[in-house]
Amino acid sequence: MDSISRLSQHLPPFVINLSKSQRAQGVATVVGVLVLLSPLNRWLSWRSANNGDTLNRWNPATELVVVTGGSSGIGAKIVQILEAENIEVDLSDADAIAAVAERIRSDHGHPTALVNNAGIAHGETILSVTPEKLQRLVSVNLEAPFLLTQQFLPDMITHNHGHIVNIASLASFLTQAANVDYGATKVGLLAFHEGLKQELKHVYNAPGVRASVIHPTGVNTPMIEAILKAGTLGRYVEAEDVASAVVTQLTSGYAAQVPVPRSVG
Repeated sequence: MDSISRLSQHLPPFVINLSKSQRAQGVATVVGVLVLLSPLNRWLSWRSANNGDTLNRWNPATELVVVTGGSSGIGAKIVQILEAENIEVDLSDADAIAAVAERIRSDHGHPTALVNNAGIAHGETILSVTPEKLQRLVSVNLEAPFLLTQQFLPDMITHNHGHIVNIASLASFLTQAANVDYGATKVGLLAFHEGLKQELKHVYNAPGVRASVIHPTGVNTPMIEAILKAGTLGRYVEAEDVASAVVTQLTSGYAAQVPVPRSVG
């Protein structure tokens, strides 16, 4: 008995009659193939995200995770889950980033995971944002992840082990008015993530180093407090939701592109 015949045993009479037509059986076959292809597509996407390396490389006893923006919002929740300590650093200052990276290596050893979480937003229009605000936003949201990755990636490549997690945004795909500068940096961060994956595979031959990106919708943090009060943001999530997604991805040992909430993906 073929799969269509077995399926017909559980269908209403009018559907069974319809399924006897040659065309309907052809459609059913196509649907069956599509159903089979869906998990295959997910598996291929997962394998591609991990550059073909399917070993679970997370070892909680030996991992050292650096989280930027760990004093409040999403970062604070991640730090709370991972029970980490806070180190203050000016992410708009390249020299300060280099200095704190050296301090981390000296005091704790080489990090095995980096969560580029820190971010700022001004909520201003293209014409109203000042050059100073724009430069700081680009420095914190885009340049800092690049510079921090430069600091910690070499040792990860040497050991073919590590994980870079970038906190982007749904604004990477859809930018709102009065949020263009922020959206532009998140588009850039997504491009950085995609390029990092390519270099890990084709330049550094380090498939065991993972690269993940998280795309939250609006998050209930002080950064968007004014927007929340204005009631212009229809849907948002809590910082705990994003932190949980980050830690789940880290501890899974694998890379992925994760929307938060999952229902928007």
